[in-house]
Amino acid sequence: MVNESDVDLGDGTTLHTYDTGGAGPVVFWHHGTPNIGAPPAPLFPAAARLGLRWVSYDRPGYGGSSPRPGRDVASAASDVEKVADALGIERFAVFGHSGGGPHAFACAALLPERVSAMVAVASMAPYDADGLDYFAGMGPAGVGALTAALAGRKAKEDYEASAEYDAEMFTPSDHAALAGDWKWFLDVVGPAVEGGPGGLIDDDLAYVAKWGFEPPDVKAPVLLLHGAADRIAPPAHGEWLARQCAAAESHTFPEEGHISVLRHGEAALEWLAERP
Repeated sequence: MVNESDVDLGDGTTLHTYDTGGAGPVVFWHHGTPNIGAPPAPLFPAAARLGLRWVSYDRPGYGGSSPRPGRDVASAASDVEKVADALGIERFAVFGHSGGGPHAFACAALLPERVSAMVAVASMAPYDADGLDYFAGMGPAGVGALTAALAGRKAKEDYEASAEYDAEMFTPSDHAALAGDWKWFLDVVGPAVEGGPGGLIDDDLAYVAKWGFEPPDVKAPVLLLHGAADRIAPPAHGEWLARQCAAAESHTFPEEGHISVLRHGEAALEWLAERP
């Protein structure tokens, strides 16, 4: 069972949260773009076996959380701190997929006393990453979406008004996962966009702006997982992030794409469980 509640931020806005409950170590899930924040049901059996508790939230502008135009990636740390305080949680790990990766990095970098370890799966790197060809290996849909974000909010809004789904962004292994063991994504994408593209727009604007911290600021143990065939966050992004973090362990899987790489999520949870 997942308990849902709203955390009042004291300024008239709220964050909608999810919590599987229990007394075990907490793992904060950071969702991708565009998703709501419901924690990953395909990994519930592994988390239960390991005694882990999932906590998560809709980023501002998604689902039940209030919009916050202009937010940066770093703001995730403050949001998570407020959710953790409201739930009486002192220490936790963070686990981000796709666009959730940068937000997991934000928490690990800016909440060093509270984050025990972090996992980032198919994470993107900062746009201003030194020595990284940011768009190399990225599919046309991703290039178009993030190029529009670089041109500012109006250009990004105009782009999203006419953007269409591009199935080619996913590999055959991704499509197999989406039709099978990771069909769960259909449950978190629809609710994320049914109210409009606001959350997605704010995410993409944040990804290509200054993040508000540097990945080397992370001192906690880091596990990075990437699919070598990923067309959304190319593997070079993961390789760059691995070089920035002294405590990083990195694995690239030759046959995996952006979604199918999550099939290694159970092993990632086992890694987290060993680092309470």
